[in-house]
Amino acid sequence: MSATGTAAIFQRWIPTSIYIAFCLAPGGCSVGDLNTAERRERGLVIVLPGIEGPSNWNANLARGLAEGGVRSAIEIHDWGTPIPGGMLINLADYERNQASAERLKDHILEYMSAHPRRSVHLVGHSGGGGLAVLAVEKLPTNKPVSSIVLLAAALSPDYDLRESLGRTRFGIFNYYSKLDAGLLGVGTSLAGTIDRQHVIAAGAVGFNRPSTVDDASGRLYSKLHQIEWRPEMRAYGHLGGHMGWTERSFVRRYLGPLISDLNSSPPPISGWETE
Repeated sequence: MSATGTAAIFQRWIPTSIYIAFCLAPGGCSVGDLNTAERRERGLVIVLPGIEGPSNWNANLARGLAEGGVRSAIEIHDWGTPIPGGMLINLADYERNQASAERLKDHILEYMSAHPRRSVHLVGHSGGGGLAVLAVEKLPTNKPVSSIVLLAAALSPDYDLRESLGRTRFGIFNYYSKLDAGLLGVGTSLAGTIDRQHVIAAGAVGFNRPSTVDDASGRLYSKLHQIEWRPEMRAYGHLGGHMGWTERSFVRRYLGPLISDLNSSPPPISGWETE
């Protein structure tokens, strides 16, 4: 299909106002004050935007994490193409996304080398959730991250998470909403997920446990924590839609305390990585 035809489909499954907001979203307020040398000594949280790239949405996410108690460094990692309006490339170019995941993996290892025994969390929204999983899969098994937090992840529900689960200490926290039926229902069914499946995404319905799982794999899947949107989240600005997970008040109430609590918990496996 031509780029023009794909763009036409893209516009059909996103309401016009949201599509315009995606295309015109500003680069977002600076969050450089959350990524100081002092904060990096306490750990690192990497925020991975959706296919729209850096925007006020992910800046609000970063601010909400800090306001929710995260004292470690928080950075927004731009994994997308520099081509203006390249959202479809960010979604559909699997080879390019694998290369982006490789670079993110190197970035994580560079931080771990400079700051051993510090926590590393990845928070990925929409397409950024797919990048988070792809990158962690590439880490050495003795260099696990602390956790992956997926918000409306644009991955297929049957995606095999065992490689990424095995490279986390506390597991994967998958936040999903059945009300996200436009972007992660019709949208990913037409345009595909990050792993190139044309299905309703896990960010709308959750991940499925593999049908054939041995004891070791079962232990890995016990580290998958699935959190469905609940009506009480409306009080914090999250109405159940795709961008609700980035609402500052929601992040401050739910996600900041999660990461802060994990950082204060002992690792659930024996020992830390060695250099």
